[in-house]
This record gives sequence, C-alpha cells and structure tokens, in this order.
Amino acid sequence: MRIRNIAAFGAAALAGVIFGSLLGPRPVAAVARELIELQRDVTTLLQGQKDMTTQMTQDHTVLKTLVEQSGDSVSRLGATMGSLQKSVQDVQANSGARLDTMSTQVQGLSDNLEEIKSRLGKLNQQLVDLQNSIQGIEAKLAGGSPVQPPAGTSSPGTNSPQPAASNALPAAGAPSADILYSNGLRDIQTGKYELAHNEFLDYLKYYATTDLASNAQFYLGEISYAQKNYEDAVSEYDKVLNNYPKSFKLAPALLKKGLALVELNQKSPAIRDLREVVRKYPGTEEDRRARAKLKELGASVAAAR
Repeated sequence: MRIRNIAAFGAAALAGVIFGSLLGPRPVAAVARELIELQRDVTTLLQGQKDMTTQMTQDHTVLKTLVEQSGDSVSRLGATMGSLQKSVQDVQANSGARLDTMSTQVQGLSDNLEEIKSRLGKLNQQLVDLQNSIQGIEAKLAGGSPVQPPAGTSSPGTNSPQPAASNALPAAGAPSADILYSNGLRDIQTGKYELAHNEFLDYLKYYATTDLASNAQFYLGEISYAQKNYEDAVSEYDKVLNNYPKSFKLAPALLKKGLALVELNQKSPAIRDLREVVRKYPGTEEDRRARAKLKELGASVAAAR
C-alpha cells in the first residue's frame, strides 16, 4: 500500500513538474535537474520502503521463533508440573502407608516394653515371696520347729492348690507364649499378615488368660485393617473393647475402630467413637489423631447439646 502511494506521489510530482514547465518559460536544464532529483527521491523512498519491509519480515520471523520457543517452554513446564504433582501424590500415598507401618512398629515396641515391665514386676514379687519363705524357714529352724512348706505350696499327699504361674505354660504340642507372641509381632511388622494372623489366633487359643491376650486380639484387628478388611477390623477391635476392660490397648482399639468406620462410610458412628477417644484419653497420641480426623471430617470435637 505504501509503495503504491509513493509511486502515485512520484507520478503526480513528475506530472506537476512537466505541467509547470509547459506553463512557464523555465530553462530546459533546470527542468531536467529537477526531474533527476525527483527520480532520485522516489528511488530513495522506494529503497527505504523495501528496507522497512525486509526489517519487518525479519522482526516477524524473530517474533515467531520466540513465540514457538515460549510455547515449547510452557509445554515442558506443564509436563514437569504434571510429573511433580504425580510425585507429590505418590509421596502422600506412600506416607500414609509408612505412617501405618510405623504406628504398628511403635505399638509393637510398646507391647514389648509393657511385657518386660510386667515380667519384672512378677519377678520382683517372686523374689519377695522367696525371701519371705527363706526367712520363715530359717526362723523355724532356729526355734527347732518342724519345717512347714512355704505358703502357697502343698505337702506331699495333700490337695492344696498350687500358685498360678507367672508365665503361661505351653499347651501340649503348642509353642510357648513368648515364641508365639514374638513371632506374631515380627511377622506383622514385616507385612506377613497371614502368618501373623495365625500366630495371634494360636496365642488366643492357648493363652487366652495371659496379660498379652488383649494385645494379640488388637493385632488381629490391625491385620484386618492393613488388608482393608474394615468390617472384620471393626469386629476384632470390638472384642478388645468388650472382652478386655483393663487392657492398655483400649485407646488405640477405639481409635482404629473409628477410622475403620470412616473407611466404611459410616460417618455417624465413626464420629461418635472418635469423640469418645477425645473424651476418655485426653493428651494421648490417640487423642491427637482423633482430633485431626474429626477436623478432616468437618465435625466438632464435642457433640452439640
């Protein structure tokens, strides 16, 4: 468009010069000089227009290249963001599984500690009883009285009851309580759930009256929870809550029952159990987890009155 305008302007100027020369008596040399200058100006204008067009073409090419590069950069950034988002999701999923595993391991260590404390207490009581028995025997020997058996034992030929053993004796053909329980803990911590399930069932079968029977029952619930059998998990946790009122697994059993009910989409009973954890066991780890889950569910810590 500019080239046509310039050409028209040049033609008009040339026509004006010619027309003026015809009207006025101007010298031929002056007219020729003006024509030459006008042609030179037109040529300069045309060259300037050509240079401008070339520059615009180059600028357009550069701009197009920059846009393409920007598009490629945006595409790579999008792919990177997608990969990052997937990585974050994977980390979150793995973190949940690792937290459950760590929780189980911590509970196993806690059980071992409680078992050791229980055994130490029993050993201490046995030492006290033995010391008292020795002192009684020594006193009777010093006084010349016939020796009587220590309290809680029976003389030959009598039917006096024997004291209860501090540790359960293995049933015929069954492993000892310690071996069954330790193997069950080891196998649940290493993900051998079926094997651990059978070992804890055997523990309850042979040693249902020991101090760690409630722990074995609790771990049956943990195995079902880890295998996503949430209905079975609720049933196993209920056995802890109903059959072992003095168990130190009551708080975790009630918490995990509530979490299992959440997984079963039974929100109302789940909230009820989680609130019960907060009410009964304030300041515990179970209390903290129950509060966090209630917040996640959009429920208040205490029921509305």
